Amino acid sequence: MTGRILVIVVLALVGMAQPVLAQVTVLDGAQDAVPAAPAPVCGTQPIGIARMSWPSAALLAEIHARVLASQFGCQTQVVPGDMAATGSSMGTTGQPAVAPELWIGRIADVWNPAIKAQMVRPAAPSYAQSVFEGWFVPDYLAAAHPELSAAAALQAVLPILAGGAKIRFISCPVDWGCSLINRNLIAALGLTDLVNIVEPANRFEMDTLIAEAVSRQEPFVFYYWQPNAVLAQLAFAAVDLGAYDAQALQCLARVACADPVPSSFAPESVVVALAEQVYADSPIIAAYFGRSSLPLSDMNALLAQLNAPGASVESVADRFVRDRADVWKVWVGATVP
Repeated sequence: MTGRILVIVVLALVGMAQPVLAQVTVLDGAQDAVPAAPAPVCGTQPIGIARMSWPSAALLAEIHARVLASQFGCQTQVVPGDMAATGSSMGTTGQPAVAPELWIGRIADVWNPAIKAQMVRPAAPSYAQSVFEGWFVPDYLAAAHPELSAAAALQAVLPILAGGAKIRFISCPVDWGCSLINRNLIAALGLTDLVNIVEPANRFEMDTLIAEAVSRQEPFVFYYWQPNAVLAQLAFAAVDLGAYDAQALQCLARVACADPVPSSFAPESVVVALAEQVYADSPIIAAYFGRSSLPLSDMNALLAQLNAPGASVESVADRFVRDRADVWKVWVGATVP
């Protein structure tokens, strides 16, 4: 009897000990567990960046590739791009991962479905300004007549500039849509009897006329667009054409615009486009591109550098990264991993 009692007591003690042993085992396992490695900042594959065929987009591609490599240690691949083809590829395969200058209003038929399918996202405007066309006056004219910063002042000031004679308005070639808008806008502002409209035969003649007028210190007004090297090589000031009015601009773009009303040129959506996977795999890099808008004046200056003898997209990009940390450090942000 005593032996049976002893066996029961021993078994009970063993049973009581087992849960304690299990708890110790769990605690020891938790202490020995290896923490999960943090996700790679740049994702798990090289970041493809589309280099479009026009100079400003090519410069942005090379600049971003260099900043990502130097500041985040990312492996990048700069690949040739085309507006529609790149937009379509990003919308179906997620490659390339980045298009630094995509004019999405011009490829709405591929961009909108890609957005709907949640394959792409606009990270930020490529440029700090959204209106890329406008009127300008040379800086020496703007300095002498600061009121010329507003189109509404042209009617009063232009007669003074050439002693009552007409001054030249250098427009764009007659077969470009801007030539019609400029003619109607001149009428809308009451300038028809104050300017001689000059419509050059082509882009080369347009640039030549502007450069010659500047060399003569001539008072003149002209149409141009950005980003463009001309506006950095020769100093100009923009003329404020007022608020954008979609209905007014539609009339300005028609041959028979019976009652033209002033309007600025239409804004355009030009974005840094990212494949959706960048937000999931590389949120720090996505945030970098979200801060990467560049002032148009800075791109104009880069394009002017690109026109220098011996310059290349790569050499200008290297120079920007070397000299303009004040710009790209804002893109990088306060901390770098």
